[in-house]
Amino acid sequence: MDFFFNQPQQVVDQVLGSLARLAPLVMAEPGSAMRILARADWHKQQVAVLSGGGAGHEPSHAGFIGKGMLTAAISGEVFASPSVAAVLAAIRHCCGAAGALLIVKNYTGDRLNFGLAAEQARREGLDVRVLIVADDIALPDAPRPRGIAGTVLVHKYVGYLAEQGLSLDEVVKRAQRFAGQLMSLGMALSSCTLPGHPIERRSAELGLGIHNEPGAHQVQPVDAADAVEIVLGPLLQQAAQRYGDEQRFIVMLNNMGGCSTQELAVLADEVLSRIGVSRVALMLRPAPLMTSLDMHGFSITLLPADDDYVEAMHASVAAPAWPGVYEPHAVQTFAVSVDSNAAEEVGAQDAAVAQAIERITQALLVAEQALDELDARSGDGDAGSTFASGARVVARQLHAAALSTGEPTRLCDELGQLLARTMGGSSGVLLSILFTATGTAFASGKAWQQALDEGIARMQHYGGAQLGDRTMLDALIPAVAALGQGLHAAAIAARNGADYTATLTHARAGRAAYVPEHALAGAVDPGAEAVARAFAALAET
Repeated sequence: MDFFFNQPQQVVDQVLGSLARLAPLVMAEPGSAMRILARADWHKQQVAVLSGGGAGHEPSHAGFIGKGMLTAAISGEVFASPSVAAVLAAIRHCCGAAGALLIVKNYTGDRLNFGLAAEQARREGLDVRVLIVADDIALPDAPRPRGIAGTVLVHKYVGYLAEQGLSLDEVVKRAQRFAGQLMSLGMALSSCTLPGHPIERRSAELGLGIHNEPGAHQVQPVDAADAVEIVLGPLLQQAAQRYGDEQRFIVMLNNMGGCSTQELAVLADEVLSRIGVSRVALMLRPAPLMTSLDMHGFSITLLPADDDYVEAMHASVAAPAWPGVYEPHAVQTFAVSVDSNAAEEVGAQDAAVAQAIERITQALLVAEQALDELDARSGDGDAGSTFASGARVVARQLHAAALSTGEPTRLCDELGQLLARTMGGSSGVLLSILFTATGTAFASGKAWQQALDEGIARMQHYGGAQLGDRTMLDALIPAVAALGQGLHAAAIAARNGADYTATLTHARAGRAAYVPEHALAGAVDPGAEAVARAFAALAET
């Protein structure tokens, strides 16, 4: 299986059912074949606010039902508009003397079905209006721009107006102006997969709708910063034409379904950096709001930060999916304490030692991808990047002549503190312990080999691993034992020790201890491989 679904035809009902079990909502009885959710506390005293459309956009639309937002939501099948009968039934259930407003995204199916339901409701004497949302700017010449993620902000604003007890005429007047000022644009690295359909991915596109239709342009962003620039560029250009270069905005960053939490945070940082926090009056917490199933993409919505709009966004609501808003500001920092010897002058320099360290750092940088691939067999695939991060920092200090290469004790202390601060992961801590304890041994008069032996002993004491446990020690211990025969012999011993780990299918330390034996067979431990490569570089003439 590729997704946690049951039968494809059950997906929509189960999605709505789960929400109906958790939120204070009422649901159209299953026998009606109408997928309607409504506020359980609704008493028809205010303007009713209804929305909906095809499923697949969760948490839209049902996740935004609650005091201060939607009164009810009507769902169709995945990416298909609900029936006229279902929309009309929702209107009848919710509409009182104050009337009702239907919020409709500018897609043909939704306009027709919601529009006809509104006409039939008016025939029955109900005061029902329709608001069309058309916030997509992907196709500037399109006669009917699509309604996409900006619709969520319309839900919030109209719900706020209704909660104030305004008349339907006033709500419609303000809502039309609000919807007309929205601008949205999306990008995705791949298309989505409909339940029950084969996985077919498209390449990166700009200007996608929310129903898996192709984008307006194919694009090739190189990183998150480039992706944000591609999306924000047209938005800011159009905003400047409409409102000038100084306009402040309410900003919404919408996860279209497939972005990880980390990706969304990186995108949010890029959005704020690109626009500038001084021009962002409010930003919704980045979240999946108007999704397209599992589409790996995002959209950005800009709205002028009128006082009325800002107040509406701040207003509290009972809708479970409303993410909340923030007022961005410049990053505030605090001073961190540094190591007691950080301000000391650097000790003596030794060119030969510096060259040896340089060779080791370069070897680990070259090995980054290979070590990551080895680590992916037993862990999270970051061993190479962890060792490389430490190597980069050490190399940077080396090039700045900030390491006491001519004083072994001070050098070990400096390396121990440097790796503890910058390398991260268990490998960084263990290597920091190694160098720190080795430096202590040096200070007591021990030679290199004996000092390293004491450093290894402290590693074992705190880390708990022993020789044969399938860790970096399987290369480090034999290498240090062979140091008396020279660096070449130590490098050979480290390589043999690393290769031996490929025969060990039962690890007793580290993440590999939780991995099935078949996943370890034939794979060298990445920590041991890193040590072997370091000693090989050290042994070069």
